[in-house]
Amino acid sequence: MASKSFKASRSNLSTASSDVLESHNGKPPLPPHVTFARRTSSGRYVSYSRDDLDSELGSVDFVNYTVHMPPTPDNQPMDPISQRVEEQYVSSSLFTGGFNSITRAHLMDKVIESEATHPQMAGAKGSSCAVPGCDGNVMSDERGNDILPCECDFKICRDCYLDVIKTGDGICPGCKEPYKTTDLDEAMENVRALPQLPPPSGMSRMERRLSLMKSTKLALMRSQTGDFDHNRWLFETKGTYGYGNAIWPKEGRFENGKDDDFVEPTELVNKPWRPLTRKLKIPAAILSPYRLLIVIRMVVLGFFLMWRIQNPNNDAVWLWGMSVVCELWFTFSWILDQLPKLCPVNRATDLNVLKEKFEMPSLSNPTGKSDLPGIDIFVSTADPEKEPPLVTANTILSILSADYPVEKLACYVSDDGGALLTFEAMAEAASFANIWVPFCRKHNIEPRNPETYFNLQKDPYKNKVRQDFVKDRRRVKREYDEFKVRINSLPDSIRRRSDAYHAREELKAMKEQRQTKGDEPVEVIKVKKATWMADGTHWPGTWQNPASEHSKGDHAGIIQVMLKPPSDEPLQGTAEDGGVIDLTDVDIRLPMLVYVSREKRPGYDHNKKAGAMNALVRASAIMSNGPFILNLDCDHYIYNSQAMREGMCFMMDRGGDRLCYVQFPQRFEGIDPSDRYANRNTVFFDGNMRALDGLQGPVYVGTGCLFRRVALYGFDPPRSKERSPGWCSRCFGRRRKHVTVASSPDENRALRMGDSDDEEMNLSLSPKIFGNSNLLMDSIPVAEFQGRPLADHPAVKNGRPPGALTLPRDLLDASTVAEAISVISCWYEDKTEWGQRVGWIYGSVTEDVVTGYRMHNRGWKSVYCVTKRDAFRGTAPINLTDRLHQVLRWATGSVEIFFSRNNALLASSKMKVLQRIAYLNVGIYPFTSVFLIVYCFLPALSLFSGQFIVQTLNVAFLVYLLIITVTLCLLAVLEVKWAGIELEEWWRNEQFWLIGGTSAHLAAVFQGLLKVIAGVEISFTLTSKSGGDDDDDEFADLYLVKWTSLMIPPITIMMVNLIAIAVGFSRTIYSAIPQWSRLLGGVFFSFWVLAHLYPFAKGLMGRRGRTPTIVFVWSGLIAIIISLLWVAINPPAGSNQIGGSFQFP
Repeated sequence: MASKSFKASRSNLSTASSDVLESHNGKPPLPPHVTFARRTSSGRYVSYSRDDLDSELGSVDFVNYTVHMPPTPDNQPMDPISQRVEEQYVSSSLFTGGFNSITRAHLMDKVIESEATHPQMAGAKGSSCAVPGCDGNVMSDERGNDILPCECDFKICRDCYLDVIKTGDGICPGCKEPYKTTDLDEAMENVRALPQLPPPSGMSRMERRLSLMKSTKLALMRSQTGDFDHNRWLFETKGTYGYGNAIWPKEGRFENGKDDDFVEPTELVNKPWRPLTRKLKIPAAILSPYRLLIVIRMVVLGFFLMWRIQNPNNDAVWLWGMSVVCELWFTFSWILDQLPKLCPVNRATDLNVLKEKFEMPSLSNPTGKSDLPGIDIFVSTADPEKEPPLVTANTILSILSADYPVEKLACYVSDDGGALLTFEAMAEAASFANIWVPFCRKHNIEPRNPETYFNLQKDPYKNKVRQDFVKDRRRVKREYDEFKVRINSLPDSIRRRSDAYHAREELKAMKEQRQTKGDEPVEVIKVKKATWMADGTHWPGTWQNPASEHSKGDHAGIIQVMLKPPSDEPLQGTAEDGGVIDLTDVDIRLPMLVYVSREKRPGYDHNKKAGAMNALVRASAIMSNGPFILNLDCDHYIYNSQAMREGMCFMMDRGGDRLCYVQFPQRFEGIDPSDRYANRNTVFFDGNMRALDGLQGPVYVGTGCLFRRVALYGFDPPRSKERSPGWCSRCFGRRRKHVTVASSPDENRALRMGDSDDEEMNLSLSPKIFGNSNLLMDSIPVAEFQGRPLADHPAVKNGRPPGALTLPRDLLDASTVAEAISVISCWYEDKTEWGQRVGWIYGSVTEDVVTGYRMHNRGWKSVYCVTKRDAFRGTAPINLTDRLHQVLRWATGSVEIFFSRNNALLASSKMKVLQRIAYLNVGIYPFTSVFLIVYCFLPALSLFSGQFIVQTLNVAFLVYLLIITVTLCLLAVLEVKWAGIELEEWWRNEQFWLIGGTSAHLAAVFQGLLKVIAGVEISFTLTSKSGGDDDDDEFADLYLVKWTSLMIPPITIMMVNLIAIAVGFSRTIYSAIPQWSRLLGGVFFSFWVLAHLYPFAKGLMGRRGRTPTIVFVWSGLIAIIISLLWVAINPPAGSNQIGGSFQFP
């Protein structure tokens, strides 16, 4: 039987995934199509078309064809209500497709075992159509209530209703009376339809979007200069329809007596302009001494190195030479680290001004509807076994309940493993959000992660004034406990369900075999053990028992709209809506939630997290196209519900159009109070990042970052001019610009963004850069326009008029999601610039640093946003082995950056000098480990040999050492002051710098060199040695000891230095003329090494309070005994006495 395919309703759609082979062979691409069907338990597809319900339902295999229908009177573009009905169908469908396959939309009867109650959720239960032979759902409004066009309340779906109107003379199938109205819109008058501006006739959806940027400019011209003025207001003009709110004076226009001159209303002239952000400078009493000390220490280090070179130790030239080389490198490394810290800054935002400008009634926005731009939030996960679904679900719930306009938010969950467990966990989270999100809005809950909120140690009733808060909290807590149990039981539930369906399939196959062969011997039938969804169909992703086209590296692309886009206007709840709690006068809408699992096939390089992020960039551009993107790891949740508003203050402020991203600091939970391994990393996040904020901006650290979408597309920032020497550059700007861009290296080239509305974005090479999706390319200028700051001040350049983003969103349709399926296919990035210049950059395990570097290299700036209340919080490994492997991955990425074309030495002239030094330090710091490990062995070598790095401990050496040490301590104190961290945190960072430098960094250098030179990749495996057995201890993982080869160098350093101290003491005591100065010098530096390695040694001891003290004592005794035995066996020549008087037995 044939199934009707929905022809794309857009005029510009890219190649379907099923036509990829034809496109590669040079044939013209066909428009993508999507088929609504239901997959039966036998594997066949049953059409969902109403035209086929009366014939051969499910009797033959699925056949697909595309219906091309001309625009006849019966085939006109859908009205807004019809579009919303189709959107309801789309949001209840699981879209699959990919390479050389058809894009199918599998209608889901249910997504999870429990019942979905929220009308936005996929699989939400509705009344069934009462027409015989039809299994469709009754038309419903945005609250989920049935729409019944007849007074007899006969339940009828939309398709049957239209058939009755067209072919049944408008007679109700229930009461046999004619419908009072035969207009679908009039039949739905009881529905509160969304206010929509009537689109101009003959204008497509994308043309309507683009018309926002091409509105009439005559009324926006300055009367004197004729230049474009974004600060003026839009007016209605004859012959065109404007998409703004006009100011209507009595005469219809503001005039000053001349035809072409317009006068601003007095409200605009008298209204003071207020910035959204301000820069807070570090007090001069702290910063000036800090800079002075840096200069003093640099000068002292210079003189010290000169003195060291000029005064060699002739008795141990080898020892002196190694120490001088190491000290030269340490000086160079310290300068690279310190120079970018010369200009630290703090910043502050004003959320009241943001609300006043974008969400308060004004002349351009009389209704006070939000004029903020949209944000697409990306959450990435890959393995539900390593990343618990409950953690990811809590992150999703914190996003859905964030304090940002609901209609402007869209959340995309990337499941790179394609696991049904993650899919159903997200569906459960969407179901629980029906209770949790309104509860947060009603009582202003913080934080909005339910796991964190219900485990808070502080009083939950503080500042709560509503009488029903205690009752609501108790009920929501009970619902959350049940939610956790459902999430935890999902693995068993999926396994039991799959086993039951598998047994049924085996019985069915055996029965068919008996019917076919009769009394003949029956062979054992092997049926593939599939993973089954809640509606009784095969899961198209990864199966628990991997099979062909159903494994982690081989499965189709999947998109499921878990929560369809909300209505454009607030939807106030009632006492019945919540069920558990009273939601009267509470907005019950939920943001859009989409599950995405990109297609994976053998033979393709999927580029890990960077590839998954780029797939989300393309899919979101087609489905929601938010001009800003916030990416979060699955274990990083929104701790401050207004964090996105704070980030938007920077993007929407004057000059914000030149910001590529706003980076938030990473804050962590579950870390031991002493922070043994510097997991909080506050020196970096509160020190280095604040300092970089005073330059060109902080580096991108992988999560908690708000991106400008067009910056990810590889565009230059607006008003950026290529730098070229010579006076002629001003005269031949455009020609010079073209030549410079064309002749620059590929990694430095970028697309030009129009500097004004008269200059269009350069999209001539878009298919070669972005791929063959026309819809994706058409979305780029829309995202650029919507991401502009508000043109409410003459100094704001490249702004947009107020009120431009108050329009209703476009509705989802089948062709939109089908296009999204095609752009997440494994073949889409072939022969494009994705991963090279566009999106997240490939080729490094630290794709985050490289991606941020490319943006800064094009001239973009970034901003560091430190909020009073932490914006985001996540988890960090507190186990020593896990921490070392985390640092190993970072260091390996830095080595890869150093040996790639992303080395800061090759940066363009658009990057500032100090910013370049900071990026250079990112690539160089792992190499310090080579010199550091040599320097850690020098004290032991000195004690073993009886020599020291200098000839004698004279006054000059001691004075230099004292000044260098004192200046370092004073710099630490001042840095602690302006960074706002604790001195203990600074010391922990110093300790782990040596621990990581002698272990993970050294391994990263060798691993990077082997990869670059020989192309060999080494992976460090770890095995469990012992573990904690106390499940009630919050920090039980801290004491878990897992052996790894990374531990060998630090252990060797500790043991060698301990033995060397014992040997040094013995040697000095045995000497006829003891050299106490050399002993003290060696022992001092050995204790310096051991003090830094103390957390490492403590981590090897396992659980605290068991054996650490006795182990240290025995280690010391054994080292001393071994040393004394060695000296006794081989005493110094000419001496057999201890101290000259004691005879060794």
